[in-house]
Amino acid sequence: MSGPLDGILVADFSRVLAGPLCTMTLADLGATVIKVERPGTGDDTRSWGPPWSATSTTYFESVNRSKRSVALDLTDEGDRELARELARRADVLVENFKPGTLDRLGLGYDAVSAGNPGIVYCSVTGFGSGAGAGLLGYDFVVQAVGGLMSITGAADGEPTKAGVALVDVLTGKDATIGILAALADRTRTGRGCRVEVNLLSSLLGSLVNQAQSYLETGRPPGRMGNRHPSIAPYETLRCRDGLLAVACGNDGQFARLAAVLGAPALAEDERFATNAARVTHREELVRALEERLAGDDSATWQKRLTEAGVPAGRVGTVADGFALAESLGLEPTVTPVGGGTPQPRHPVTYSTGLVGPAQAPPALGADDEAVRAWLSDPDAGLPPPTGTP
Repeated sequence: MSGPLDGILVADFSRVLAGPLCTMTLADLGATVIKVERPGTGDDTRSWGPPWSATSTTYFESVNRSKRSVALDLTDEGDRELARELARRADVLVENFKPGTLDRLGLGYDAVSAGNPGIVYCSVTGFGSGAGAGLLGYDFVVQAVGGLMSITGAADGEPTKAGVALVDVLTGKDATIGILAALADRTRTGRGCRVEVNLLSSLLGSLVNQAQSYLETGRPPGRMGNRHPSIAPYETLRCRDGLLAVACGNDGQFARLAAVLGAPALAEDERFATNAARVTHREELVRALEERLAGDDSATWQKRLTEAGVPAGRVGTVADGFALAESLGLEPTVTPVGGGTPQPRHPVTYSTGLVGPAQAPPALGADDEAVRAWLSDPDAGLPPPTGTP
């Protein structure tokens, strides 16, 4: 089955997370992705273990399925010419080198677009290609300097990073959006363009209401643990056996919560009758709710509240998340063709089935011979990736 990007060739000069996540998404949608890696070591994440996988690490495998791997030494003129030929043939090029590096190698946007004016050339940086070009862009650092850590964690604790490299993930998705927009524009104009994304801008764009609160008031928001700055109750509440996430987005939901807890009068109390009042009297509200929640366990309260139309869920693990998705028929994983460890699937579902079978992430240089032969001979065809039945 061909996907919507069937026939699109992606030259993937990226490594670690944001760029590879973007190119894996393009591969999921049918693009042919050739991943260029350093000989001997490959993508940095091939050594970021444990946990280890059969061919490298689980980190590498999480964002590199359905790609071909070729090992090219960009300091070698012969390999560099093969890389330039790949760029000349590509529809899309994705790179996350330090700004200026690929320009010096004859692989920058100006050089590539001169010979390939239809190229969609996506650069992923930490802080942009201008004044921030010399800054090293690592997710953890950007979470710190961009303000995400300042609003994450307990109010009386230290700033805390998210439990995953969230800024890299957001940037990878922004890169995908930018590339798809540029490809759509190319169908109208015949011209490619340069797409630039950076971790700091993706982070700031993702802060949504917290960012707008600062821009409106001039006061940076702070840490509130699991609480929402503008809604109550919208936080974790303690039950007999653990924590329950409760998200009352309107007064009707709060009234149903109060009724399930056997305290309907709470919804009439002037301190709690409206959302604004509940935010103002949050501490009193939480005490009143937790006094009643202490009478039963979180799973029981989740069931009762859900049945009453109150958004609530016990705090679980990653394993619980996959189990829930399975129970709901969401098919959260995909197994590569030919077997192997399941992976989180492409997260979008299409009524016309636009996502084809997944191929296992490649071993370093798995497609060297085929890709080198193809790049050296304009009449040669590119065979299927290694491991394809």
